[in-house]
Amino acid sequence: MLTRLHIRQLAVLDEVGLALAGGFSALTGETGAGKSMLVDALALALGARADSSAVRSGAERAEISAFFELGMEDAALAWLRAHDLDSGQECILRRVVSTEGRSRGYINGRPVPVEMLRTLGEQLVEICGQHAYQSLGQRAAQRALLDGFGQHGKLLAAVERAHAAWSALQAEREALLEAGRERRAREELLRYQVQELAALALQPGEVEALEQEHRRLAHASHLGQGLSAALERLHDADEGSAQSLLAGSLRELRELAGIDAGLQPAVEALEQAEIQLSEAVEQLRDGQGRIEDDPRRLAAVEARMAAVRELARKHRSEPGALCTLLGELQAELDAIGASDERLRGMDAELAGQRKALETAAEQLGNARRRAAKGFAEAVSGRLGELGMAGSSLQVVLEKLPEGQILASGGEQVEFLVSTNPGQAPGPIARVASGGELSRLSLAISLVCTADQGPATLIFDEVDAGIGGGVAEIVGQCLRDLSARHQVMCVTHLAQVAAQAHHHYAVAKQAADGDTRTRVSELDAAARVEEIARMLGGRTITARSRAHAREMLQGAGDRQAG
Repeated sequence: MLTRLHIRQLAVLDEVGLALAGGFSALTGETGAGKSMLVDALALALGARADSSAVRSGAERAEISAFFELGMEDAALAWLRAHDLDSGQECILRRVVSTEGRSRGYINGRPVPVEMLRTLGEQLVEICGQHAYQSLGQRAAQRALLDGFGQHGKLLAAVERAHAAWSALQAEREALLEAGRERRAREELLRYQVQELAALALQPGEVEALEQEHRRLAHASHLGQGLSAALERLHDADEGSAQSLLAGSLRELRELAGIDAGLQPAVEALEQAEIQLSEAVEQLRDGQGRIEDDPRRLAAVEARMAAVRELARKHRSEPGALCTLLGELQAELDAIGASDERLRGMDAELAGQRKALETAAEQLGNARRRAAKGFAEAVSGRLGELGMAGSSLQVVLEKLPEGQILASGGEQVEFLVSTNPGQAPGPIARVASGGELSRLSLAISLVCTADQGPATLIFDEVDAGIGGGVAEIVGQCLRDLSARHQVMCVTHLAQVAAQAHHHYAVAKQAADGDTRTRVSELDAAARVEEIARMLGGRTITARSRAHAREMLQGAGDRQAG
């Protein structure tokens, strides 16, 4: 339930604070006083589109706060808890709009996207205004009303899920087919490249091994001469080789170390050097033995290296990276094969998903057909109560052509109305007048929100185009509806306002070259004056006051009865 509304610097509203109660509340005032501006302000707090032009002239920003009291079972409280935004059983929605066009939303003091305000707002308040009357002629709005009446939310969600899954498969299949021609050309190139690289049969590390072998083969003569000279100096010379000189020195030093023990470390170091020199000589002999002066092998290695470099050039790759490239190309080729396999298997999957969609759509369609009869009868009954005796509503469900199923189901929903006995029913937009349209909207609202929907219902000019006894009936219907919902109505009819439990007057005041709108809750005496004004215009007479008291007394007696 909406408990308070606070508005600052919005259009003609300087600063307005409004405390609200349950039951039926009427908002009245002269034309242009700003009655509907209160509804617009609340709509902003609930996430409606903001416009910087709404900010009061001379102010930097407009600010609207709406305070709600929630029941423990309210869907809005569950939503707040699910989004970690709850703060007990009170909920505060705040909207700030700047003159630069920036807009910020808050839920319980925490900044949120405006879309979240809108989502939560739909669970707290339903506003039935001129826009609702205009949209009543649209088939999408009519379908939504029927689904709301029949409580088809779960069935509709099942169709939406099935349609989304089927559409995703369709899109995937179309994308695969669209890419087929390009994929075929790419596959042909990949197969050639993979075969070419596979035929090369390059092994990991082979490029480095080839380069080393090529260096040995290309420099075999130089290696042979160098190793022979080194071995000659180290070992092979008959006189003066490094090994023979080292051996002679060791013999002498061992003898001297027997005299001077301090020479023993030098002896040990030279003994190690002798061992290392012997090992080096053996390694040089091994190297000498590996020297291969083989022109044929050299030519073969060069041919192999040339083949590797040529493929590397073609693929714009380093020679050593060709093995990795082969793996990558093979993986891409395998993926193309997997796409083809996926495409071949999609027909059965699509058929299954289409069947699931058809089943879900059929269940929703059956539920709509069952609800259509009860909805039409209930609305037609309400129209009779609202002074449109002989009027009737029909709900027509027509299958979409060619077996088409949308996310909203497999049929179109259209409301046809007859406003006079014997008149053929026709589309609402062509048949209903302004006054009839407002009463039709009220009848539908009464039917759709009787035992469901948000806790707070707001009707803006729902009584447009009517008067007299019909207006009194409209007021009585709104009062009856307030037994199950908090109801607020912006009205210019005394007969409607008299039925309200609470009455707020909206007045425009001009002072010092500025205009402000004020809202005040009326006591019993002030209410008589306001009802009398609504009945008789600016000149209030004793007769109009008496009539006002009679109307208020009648509404009270009816409630007591």
